[in-house]
Amino acid sequence: MKPTLMGSLKFSHIPQMGFLQKPQNHNLQHPSTVTCGLRGGTRKPLRSSRVLSTEAIQAVHSLKLAKSNSKLQHVFSTRLSRLLKSDLLDTLDELQRQNEFHLAVKVFEFVRKEVWYKPDMPLYCDMIQLLGKNRMTEMAEQLFTELENDGLKPDTRAFTEMIGAYLKMGMTEKAMETYEKLKASGCSPDKFTFTILIRNLENAGKEELSAVLKNDCTEFLEYPERFLEDVQRKHSKRRQLDLV
Repeated sequence: MKPTLMGSLKFSHIPQMGFLQKPQNHNLQHPSTVTCGLRGGTRKPLRSSRVLSTEAIQAVHSLKLAKSNSKLQHVFSTRLSRLLKSDLLDTLDELQRQNEFHLAVKVFEFVRKEVWYKPDMPLYCDMIQLLGKNRMTEMAEQLFTELENDGLKPDTRAFTEMIGAYLKMGMTEKAMETYEKLKASGCSPDKFTFTILIRNLENAGKEELSAVLKNDCTEFLEYPERFLEDVQRKHSKRRQLDLV
């Protein structure tokens, strides 16, 4: 039987729908790029750059307007249940883009119950990233565990998103433990992995650990010297901007 995220995670600490501050930009078209949290860079949109369908737009609005669990359940049963697969996934993407993490978690679980659903690593990674961004570390950890229960093997991005979630909370030790698990699993850390670790370790004054990561770059990356120079240049520029 497929594990149930809503049944295993505790939602009592999640703010009621509508209580979170809404983003100023209400344009429901996917942007060409999306800010990428601790990475300090950009990544491609979650699925596509096409304009949302009318049905997906209405679903997003209805979910955000639901102020109680009963109204939310009504939206799921009357509107989301009728969406095409592409529109349902677009609804989830848009909630993630707007940082409506409490709603995104519920829609994600709804997606997992659909008859057409197959275990999808990018879906899990997007959700772990969203939860980490919102400092919901325990939920991110449980979701990381559930992806394995869903028959998936964590890849480099899944590990890196968990590392980012820990760093967001200043949990350096847990981030380094996850980095070691990444390598032990047979995955290889990539530029994103090294960037967020090196930058956050140096910000925390952990130069020795940063040196270990820089040494690992020579093993896992092509042109490590060029990469480290680029990381240092961007890091120095960011520090200067922070001081202004």
